[in-house]
Amino acid sequence: MCLAVLFFVLSSRCVLGQLSYSIPEEMAKGSIVGNIAQDLGLDLKRLTTGKARIFSGDNTEYIELNKEKGRLLIKEKIDRESLCAKTTPCALHLQMILDSPMELYTITVEITDINDNAPAFQNNHIRFDISESAATGAKFMLEKAVDADVGSNGLQKYTLQPTEHFILELQTHVDGGNNVEMVLQKPLDREREERFTLLLTAMDGGEPALSGTIQIHVSVLDANDNAPAFIHKVYKTSVVENSQKGSKLTTVSASDADEGSNGLVTYYITNTENDVKDVFIINQHSGEVTLNGQIDYEKLSNYLLDVQARDQGGLSDSCKIIIDVLDINDNTPAITVLSMSSSISEESPAGTVVAMIKVNDPDASSNGQVQCTISENLPFVIMSPSSNIFTLRTEQDLDRERESEYNITVLCSDEGVPSLSSSASLHLHISDVNDNAPVFERNNYEAYVVENNTPGLSVFTVKASDPDSNQNARVSYILEDGTVNGVHVSSYVSVSADSGVISAVRSFDYEQLKDFHFRVKAQDGGSPPLCSNVTVKITVQDQNDNAPQVLYPVQTGGSLVAEIVPRSADVGYLVTKVVAVDVDSGQNAWLSYKLQKATDRALFEVGPQNGEIRTVRQVTDKDAVKQKLTVVVEDNGQPSRSAVVNINVAVADSFPEVLSEFTDFTHGKTYNDDLTFYLVLALAAVSFLFITCLVVIISVKIYRWRQSRIFYQSNLPVIPYYPPGYTDTGVTGTLPHIYNYDMCMTTDSRKSDCKYSTLGGQKVLVMDQSFNGTLSHALKDNNFLEEQDSAGTQKPPNNDWRLPANQRPGPSGAAARPEEGPAGAVVGTGPWPNPPTEAEQLQALMAAANEVSEATATLGPRYNAQYVPDYRQNVYIPGSTATLTANPQQQVPQQALPPPQALPPAEAPKAAPTPASKKKVTKKDKK
Repeated sequence: MCLAVLFFVLSSRCVLGQLSYSIPEEMAKGSIVGNIAQDLGLDLKRLTTGKARIFSGDNTEYIELNKEKGRLLIKEKIDRESLCAKTTPCALHLQMILDSPMELYTITVEITDINDNAPAFQNNHIRFDISESAATGAKFMLEKAVDADVGSNGLQKYTLQPTEHFILELQTHVDGGNNVEMVLQKPLDREREERFTLLLTAMDGGEPALSGTIQIHVSVLDANDNAPAFIHKVYKTSVVENSQKGSKLTTVSASDADEGSNGLVTYYITNTENDVKDVFIINQHSGEVTLNGQIDYEKLSNYLLDVQARDQGGLSDSCKIIIDVLDINDNTPAITVLSMSSSISEESPAGTVVAMIKVNDPDASSNGQVQCTISENLPFVIMSPSSNIFTLRTEQDLDRERESEYNITVLCSDEGVPSLSSSASLHLHISDVNDNAPVFERNNYEAYVVENNTPGLSVFTVKASDPDSNQNARVSYILEDGTVNGVHVSSYVSVSADSGVISAVRSFDYEQLKDFHFRVKAQDGGSPPLCSNVTVKITVQDQNDNAPQVLYPVQTGGSLVAEIVPRSADVGYLVTKVVAVDVDSGQNAWLSYKLQKATDRALFEVGPQNGEIRTVRQVTDKDAVKQKLTVVVEDNGQPSRSAVVNINVAVADSFPEVLSEFTDFTHGKTYNDDLTFYLVLALAAVSFLFITCLVVIISVKIYRWRQSRIFYQSNLPVIPYYPPGYTDTGVTGTLPHIYNYDMCMTTDSRKSDCKYSTLGGQKVLVMDQSFNGTLSHALKDNNFLEEQDSAGTQKPPNNDWRLPANQRPGPSGAAARPEEGPAGAVVGTGPWPNPPTEAEQLQALMAAANEVSEATATLGPRYNAQYVPDYRQNVYIPGSTATLTANPQQQVPQQALPPPQALPPAEAPKAAPTPASKKKVTKKDKK
C-alpha cells in the first residue's frame, strides 16, 4: 500500500511540488509505487511533451517513470538494510523534471521495513571460565545479536536456557542501546558440575518472529571473587575527519581488586560491526584506543564502541566510548544540471527560466552552505527557490544582433574556511527573430550611364544588409512602382532580386532623358517580412551621337536660294551667316565652321566660331556671277560629327542678271552623304539588268536562227502578203498605190517626242510631248521591230523596185517591174522579186529617212517631182481613219518616168543629230 502526500510551491515561472510515497522494501520489479500523473494532476500528454524524467542523486536507480501511464514503477528491488542500514526513516529522494515550461517536483519514497532478517550472532559459541567462588549476582557479558531490521522487526528479546544457575539481564544505556548480561543467581559447585552448556536465543518482533541462537560453554574454575570495574561507564572523545592512521583517541581503564593473575585485566572491543572493528583498535593491556582506518564525516558522524575489561578469572566489566567525528571543509559543491535550454528566442521576456541546476555539498553546517553566482554584465540572474536548487533566468531583454550566444559560467562556493568552489559552463544560443529591417549602405545612390548603351547593361549595384540571421537576413531587391515621363520605371531599368544589380532595360538617349529617379525596396525573408527603400538617381551622360543641324540657310529640294553680293562689296562684307545647332551637350555641342569647297576660295571665308561668311577681298568684274560655297559644320565630340551646307552666291548688281545665270542651276548635282551606297546599289541593278538582257538577246538570237533555218530549208513557194492599202482619190500620177513612210518631225532640237504607230502593217511617227528621244533611237527601235517581224512574215516590197534596175539599190539582176509583165497580170499577185537581204532593207530605210528629212526643206536641184513621190497627196492623221487628200487644182500632174538612165551617185545620208552633237544654246542665242 502506497501513501501519497502532495505539497506545491510556485516560484515565478518554475513550479515546485513535493510528493511523498511509502512502500515496503523488497517489492518486485515493475511494482507500482504510485500514479504520479494523477497525484500531481498532470495530463499524460504533458509528461510526454515535457520530456518528464526522474533524477536521483544516487548512482542506483530504484524507481523509474512510465510516461504512457504516469506511474512510478520499481526498477530495482530495494533492500532497506542495504540502503539505509539502521537509519529511520529510510527514504529515496527523487526529482521529476518537466520542460516547456520547466517544472520540478520533489518525490520522497519512504522504504518501510519488513521482517526479512533474523537476529544473528557473530560467533557460534561463547566460552566462560567461572570460578566456583563467584558470588551470586556476578555478571557475565554476552555477545549481542545483530538484527538488520528496525523497529518492531528488530531485535526484541533474549532467552537463556536452562536457567538453573543463570538469568539474563539487559542493561540499557543512554544512547538507547543495551547489553546482554548473564547474572549468576545460584552459586556454582565445581565438584558437582565442572562444565555445562547454555543456549542463548535472540528473537525479533516480526510476524512471524525470527530468532538466532548461540551456545555458551561454561567451565567452573577456582575462586576469583572480584571482577574488574571501569572508572567511567561512558567515555566521550572526538576526532577530526581525515585524521591520520594511528591517531590516539582516548584510554579506558578498569581495576580489579584481586591479586595475582586474578587481578590482571585485559581490554577488548566487543562491537561486532565491521565498520567499527576495522576503524578502531584498543591496546589489550593499556586500554588505549587508536585510529586504525579512514573516517569520513559525510559517511558517519559518530561512532559507539563497546569495551570489555576481563580478568584472568573470567570476571569482566564493560563501558561505552562515544567518538564524535568533527567535520572539515573537504568537499567541493557538486553541480548537477537538471535541465538546460540550448536555445531561447531573443524576444523571451525577463524571468524566463533558462536552466535548472542542483548543487550538493555533503559537508555540515557552514561548510555545506552553498551560494551560486554568474559573471557580471550578463542579462541573466541566478536564483534559489529551495535549499540546493538553483534556476538561471533572464533578467533583461535579449538582442541576438548584439550577442548571438552566451557562455555562462556558474560558480558555486561554500561558506567553509577556506571556501571551496566548483563551476559549470552553460552554452546558450539566442535564436533569431525578424526584428531588423534591411539597411542600405547609403541613404541614396547616384549612378551614371552613357547614352546609347546596350540594353541589359549593368549600371551599378545597390547593397543592403540585415543583421538578422538565416532566412530573416536574406535580402531581396524589388523595384518599386513609379513612372518616368509617363512610362513605368520597369521599362527603363530592372533590379536583380538576389544581387541588387541594376541593369538598363533600354538604350537611353540623353537628348530625350537626362536623368530620372526611382526607388528600390530591400525586403528580408522573415515572417512577416521587413523592408526599407532607397532613392536611386541615374544620370545619362551625353555621347556625340548627333550631327549638327543647319538651321540657316534652309536647304530645299526644288527651289533655288542664292545670296546676292553686289560687285561694289568691300572686304569683310557679310554675305550670310550659317546658323547650326547640335542637340548634344558640352563639348559635343561646340560647333566650328570651315569652308570646304568654293568656286573662288580667295573671295570668301567662314568664321570658325560664328559661321559668318564674309568677303576676303574686293569683288571685281572678273569674278564669276555664280559662286557655290560648301561649308562644313563640325562639332567637338570624339569622334566628331559634321554637316554640310551648300550656299549659292550670286555676284551681281541686278536681279534679272542673277535670274538668267541661275536658270539651269537647279539641275546641278546635290551632294548626298549616301552617294556611295546609291552608286553601289545602281551598279548592282545595272549589272543584273545587263546579264538579264544578255541572256534574253542570246535566247532570241538562237530562236530566230532556228526559225530562219526552218524557213529557208523549206521547199514551199513564197507567197508575198500585201497589206491592204487605202483607196486612191484623184490620183493621176504614175504611182497607183499609196505608201505611208516612217517620218520624224520636231520643232525643237533639244527635245524630241516621238511615237511609232503601226496601222495596217505600216509605220507612222507621231509627236508626243511625253516622249524625249532622238531620231537615231527611233530608227534603232524600228529596225528591232522589223527584225522581229521578218522571222515569221514576208516583208513588204521596197519602194526602189519601181526604179530601173540600174538605179535600184541592192543586187543586180532583179526581175522586171510589174507593169512590164505580160498583159492581164494582176499587180501584187505575180511572183515577187528575190528577197532583199537585211543590209539592203537597212540601206533602203536610211535612204527613205534621208528623203523625208530633205523633203522638209527646199528640194535640191538633183531631185525633181518625177523622182520624188508627192507627200502631200495623202496625209495620215494618227488616231484617225481618214486620209487627207490635196486640192485637185493644186495637184501637179504626174509625168511618166523617163527611160532608165544613169543617175548621179546618191549622196550618203546624213547621220541623225544626237544630243551629244548638239551645240549648247548660248546666252546670245537666247536673246
